[in-house]
Amino acid sequence: MGLRLLACLFHLPTAVIYGSCSLFVSILHNVFLLYYVDTFVSVYKIDKLSFWIGETVFLIWNSLNDPLFGWLSDRVFLSTQQPGAEISSPEVVLKRLRALSHNGPLFAISFLAFWVAWAHPGLQFLLCLCIAIGSLSVFMSYAVWNKEDFFSFRIFCIVLAAFSIVGFTLSTQLLRLRFETDGKAKWDQESTLKELYVEKPSVPQEKKITLAEYLQQLSRHRNFLWFVCMNLIQVFHCHFNSNFFPLFLEHLLSDQISVSTGSFLLGVSYIAPHLNNLYFLSLCRRWGVYAVVRGLFFLKLALSVVMLLAGPDQVYLLCIFIASNRVFTEGTCKLLNLVVTDLVDEDLVLNRRKQAASALLFGMVALVTKPGQTFAPLIGTWLLCVYTGYDIFQRNPLSNVVSAQPKLESGTVLEPTLRQGCFYLLVFVPITCALLQLFSWSQFSLHGKHLQMVKAQRQGRAPEIKMI
Repeated sequence: MGLRLLACLFHLPTAVIYGSCSLFVSILHNVFLLYYVDTFVSVYKIDKLSFWIGETVFLIWNSLNDPLFGWLSDRVFLSTQQPGAEISSPEVVLKRLRALSHNGPLFAISFLAFWVAWAHPGLQFLLCLCIAIGSLSVFMSYAVWNKEDFFSFRIFCIVLAAFSIVGFTLSTQLLRLRFETDGKAKWDQESTLKELYVEKPSVPQEKKITLAEYLQQLSRHRNFLWFVCMNLIQVFHCHFNSNFFPLFLEHLLSDQISVSTGSFLLGVSYIAPHLNNLYFLSLCRRWGVYAVVRGLFFLKLALSVVMLLAGPDQVYLLCIFIASNRVFTEGTCKLLNLVVTDLVDEDLVLNRRKQAASALLFGMVALVTKPGQTFAPLIGTWLLCVYTGYDIFQRNPLSNVVSAQPKLESGTVLEPTLRQGCFYLLVFVPITCALLQLFSWSQFSLHGKHLQMVKAQRQGRAPEIKMI
């Protein structure tokens, strides 16, 4: 029976096995994003100073770790010519699969460190953020989430982590076995280099690129700069939606919808982006990624304005908006990886690299955009406190908030309630993000004929593009 199961698993399509790795990351990552702020604030009672210190340190580490590992991985590819230093793709793939098989289970174990109090809240918050960062997990998590009785949620997270550890180990072993038996036999050195390298006339001497020179090259890469400006806002908005989803449900809809409806909204908001992307990808093939992303920005702006005009009392419209706001925002985040691959090609062509430094460029994008993950909870809690007086770090945060039925006193204006503050936060954040993104995206020129020219030069079929 066991051998038959292994045989069935081995014959699964490679895409399914690779996709399962993303599943085992997502089931942990989504639960983490949704509950870590509420857990440390409401359950562990972290103070404001410790929260801000933890988020600040996390901002620095989270921004630096991707470009650091990207530099260690791809620095050998930065030189325009490196005779005798060529690395075959089979070796690179096997090296990264081995790293995944070791680090995947460790990632799952580090996830557990959030849900058991084992140190001072400030210290635990700092250490957990710097160690770790399936949509079906979100559906189930809302049913067991209870700030007053945390035991059931802890058991749920243990089961989730165990499932992820087993899945990571099995899927990476299957990928390595599949690659070693089938992939290496099919890949020869010439086909690999044809895919990865742009052919250039040989030069007599090797020219190595230092980190400072690479950063200088990036500073002249106009499309890269406009892209990371736009993507920083996108990362901020994605994590703002995840961090404040429970708050919006609690203060805008909790007394008007059932627990099962809240669980359904949560689950849909995490599953729908994956399903939507199947449709978005078909649109990208027809109209191009640039046009689809721009359309999603306009859609975000239009939906937010409609919700603002409708007001917070339209319950069904509010449910649709809260879910759709997150669906389209997450969908946009997933499409932006396609743009980064285009930037990798443009970087290769503009700087005449022998091989694309893809991991390093993805790391540099993360260096600039990942601070948005930290800005989301910090700016969100600050705005809520400034506008309504609601401080989530106080033991009785509602004591400073005006009543749900505010009264108009003589000579004073009507003070906003917590519900009104949550509503304005819900609609004005996406409006502001959409306007800033539409401006920065309009400056991005890597689309249309320019993108076609870059792709052609990438394959060595067109004249070189001059540095702009």
